[in-house]
Amino acid sequence: MRLAIRTAIVASLALGLGSTASAQTRSAGPLTPEAAKEIALEAYIYGYSLVTTDVTRVQMSNIPAVAELGAPLNTFMNVKRYPPADYRGVSAPNADTLYSLAWLDLAEPQVFSHPDMGDRYFLFPMVDLWMTIFDSPGKRTTGGKAAKYLLTGPGWKGAVPDGVKQIQCATRYMVILGRTYADGTEKDYAAANALQAQYTITPLSSFGKPFTYKAPPVDPNPGFSMTEKPQAAILALGTDGYFNLMTKLMGSSAPPPKADAPILARMAQIGIVPGQPFNSSKLDPAVQAALKDVPKLALDKMGANDKSMGVVVNGWIVSKGLGVYGTDYLKRAVVAAFGWPANLQKDAVYPYTTVDSKGEPLTGANKYTLTFAKGQTPPVDGFWSITMYMIDQGWWFVPNPLNKFTVSMRDNPKFNDDGSLTLYFQNESPGKDKEANWLPAPKGAFIPMLRMYWPKQSSPSILDGTWSPPQVMKAG
Repeated sequence: MRLAIRTAIVASLALGLGSTASAQTRSAGPLTPEAAKEIALEAYIYGYSLVTTDVTRVQMSNIPAVAELGAPLNTFMNVKRYPPADYRGVSAPNADTLYSLAWLDLAEPQVFSHPDMGDRYFLFPMVDLWMTIFDSPGKRTTGGKAAKYLLTGPGWKGAVPDGVKQIQCATRYMVILGRTYADGTEKDYAAANALQAQYTITPLSSFGKPFTYKAPPVDPNPGFSMTEKPQAAILALGTDGYFNLMTKLMGSSAPPPKADAPILARMAQIGIVPGQPFNSSKLDPAVQAALKDVPKLALDKMGANDKSMGVVVNGWIVSKGLGVYGTDYLKRAVVAAFGWPANLQKDAVYPYTTVDSKGEPLTGANKYTLTFAKGQTPPVDGFWSITMYMIDQGWWFVPNPLNKFTVSMRDNPKFNDDGSLTLYFQNESPGKDKEANWLPAPKGAFIPMLRMYWPKQSSPSILDGTWSPPQVMKAG
């Protein structure tokens, strides 16, 4: 969600900029194919978060009823248990929090409510179509008391009910990516599920009245695959299909913010204008030919910049500056392609590593240790855990005899005599006396991911670089 709410006047201004730029280009002579390709590449990257989020929205919400990985608009899908060892839904699953996901259509304002959460950790990041996290109610920001939020779309004006806080969204559609802590026991699952059952979304017109949810009709022809991964479905759109979807969204559901005026002017030079259909056949044949490879070139550029999501410290890739991107369109596109939709750093940081202290790839053929010095376990106000992933066209849990996918303080790990904490990353058990500290690894390549929920802001902190995960050491 963008922080500034766009009005019809601003949208008109964007269109006006496009017309002016086109006129200037015509007077200066036609664009060369190379120049047109450069603009199209910029435009593709600029709109990638928007198109990715909307394709994801449709794939997850254009369904008749709540399902395992989605729900119709304006209702929650609640995950009630951690995924099993053979789960192959969304890459890099977690075994710390239970997801509650809802896609909202703010053509009419919606009231989101949650109960008193007590001392339980929870988080409700709210993400707009541009992939900006525009608000994040939760334990860190709002405490644990029951709350009601009126979620409103672009340009809405009206009365806000008493006891309800308005949160403005810069796009018509948005998603709540709720997470509720659970310790993995049946007793705690039941307690967490009881809270999830009280997460509600109610149209403003029905707020305070009897209301029965009715799913909107399913669109039988959304214009792209409902089953392919978003990246593949988007690539299949081709250049024209992609820019047509992008300009359609920009003209209605997701007005561009003022800060995007310069790139809007450049895009208009090749006919990419918010709210107007894009047709490459109107361009010079040489320009048409030059634009055909733009989708692949854009993905290649994103792939080459995947490290832009963070910095490398002690072999760990630590994300930086995610959730709000401003005009850093490339970073936003990279996150959309490889880490949609990411977290605000203040809410959660997920460092991961693929190498040991010598830069060698991690593999279950070896044994490794990770040792936190005394008083140097991950500094958080929430909690931390490390999840083990094997690599198989995605990152997945590692099947093991203990059915153990994470290691954290809830395992009651044993500390060393000097107060340090050593964890074991290996395929076979390090011994019964060390299994609380063991994170089972596959026989092949693996990736440990450290999840730090609500990282401390004061030093030592991962947020300012005064704390970093230690290196993974090869044993023996």
